[in-house]
Amino acid sequence: MSLLELDDLSVTYRIASGEVPAVRGVSLSLDPGAALGVAGESGSGKSSLAMALLRLLPKSTRVGGRILLDGEDILAMKWGRMRAVRWAEASIVFQGAQHGLNPVRRIGEQIAEPLLVHGLAKPDGARKRVAELLEQVGLPAWRARSYPHELSGGQRQRVMIAMALACSPRLIIADEPTTALDVMVQAQVLTLIKELIAEHGISLIMISHDLSVLADVCDQLAVMYAGRVVEHGPSREVFHDARHPYSRALAAAFPTVGDPVSRLAPKGLGGDPPDPMQLPAGCSFHPRCPVAVEECAGLDVELWPAGPRHAAACVHVRTKEEVETS
Repeated sequence: MSLLELDDLSVTYRIASGEVPAVRGVSLSLDPGAALGVAGESGSGKSSLAMALLRLLPKSTRVGGRILLDGEDILAMKWGRMRAVRWAEASIVFQGAQHGLNPVRRIGEQIAEPLLVHGLAKPDGARKRVAELLEQVGLPAWRARSYPHELSGGQRQRVMIAMALACSPRLIIADEPTTALDVMVQAQVLTLIKELIAEHGISLIMISHDLSVLADVCDQLAVMYAGRVVEHGPSREVFHDARHPYSRALAAAFPTVGDPVSRLAPKGLGGDPPDPMQLPAGCSFHPRCPVAVEECAGLDVELWPAGPRHAAACVHVRTKEEVETS
């Protein structure tokens, strides 16, 4: 049985000028102990999806579909049950640790808070657990007495990871955990995440715009564009042999280590993501797609099989598969 299942999930924001569809009909699943990466440009719906998983969106937001955690629908939970799930069963590492920590409270107090709120430890036990967590993420125990401004960006991110681990949850959602970190610190944080996930058998949903990072950490990869998943499959396969042109563009947008040509002139993608309130007809990506054909402007292709456990929402994939099976 899957630990997490998303069934036709949709997220729509209400603003003064109308409704903004941020996530449109996403269906995904995550097995216990597995890692799923969610990739896409800014505005593709990645963070909206992450916030919906723990009902952290504004009250005015309309969320549809189902989010099943161990078979229990998160969207149907009463408030008391939802509070019990957060941190204890599923936790989140927010994007930008400098904004996720209270600047006037010591680090140790903030890590201990979910333990105390959920009744998992008394004050003395919580202090001991905080020391253990700091050691696990590579920080000395005395850092519990520090304030956030006394730590570097990488150290603050390690504190956020320690907070996410505090109540031993089965699922961790990491929303761009390496944003604003330099390359060396980014590598250290990613290595830490991989080690902790393997050691504790925790399931992971990791969000990033960098396919290479996700391919290194995650088993499966889902690529989002304009609120929808346009490709989904084994992470290495999606990264090295993407079947959707948007996935290929994302993979090519970053230089390859050791390749001076790609370093000096990485391939980009022209244009901007569409306005979610004025999505183009047919495939939402076709105005920017280098291989678009006339059919793309009128036909919005659903995810189509592109190999074992691999699917892509592209008319070229559909056509090729139809030819091969005919």
